[in-house]
Amino acid sequence: MSHSGAMTTMAGMSIQTQAAKGRGLHSAFSYVATLGAVAVLVQAVTAGQLLGDGSAGMHGIGAGAVHLVGLAQLVAALLLWRPGRGPAWPALVSAAILLLGFAQSMTGGSGAVALHVPLGMAIFGLNLWLALWSWTGPR
Repeated sequence: MSHSGAMTTMAGMSIQTQAAKGRGLHSAFSYVATLGAVAVLVQAVTAGQLLGDGSAGMHGIGAGAVHLVGLAQLVAALLLWRPGRGPAWPALVSAAILLLGFAQSMTGGSGAVALHVPLGMAIFGLNLWLALWSWTGPR
């Protein structure tokens, strides 16, 4: 009896460890997704400054930051999904955001504002959706 009790305790600890790990990965994803939404919002602000004869330097630097945060978000979403046993769809949306971000940079660099602006809005909407889900959805 003591042997089966030890097995139950070990299994219980394993489940608790997995749950704690999943919560930690979810929290990490929440912070990175929020940072992604903020980074894209800052891009919108610097784009507005360009309309008022501002420098494109900050907008270009911000694009690099958005790409780095997008990559970190994808990694966090993959970790949430596979070892964290969370849903797969945040990883798919994060991958889409990262790819759309590269398309966004290409359209901005080529001057295709008619594509650049709607892409930026889509990226912001997707980032905001992920951030809100990560804080309010199931853990």
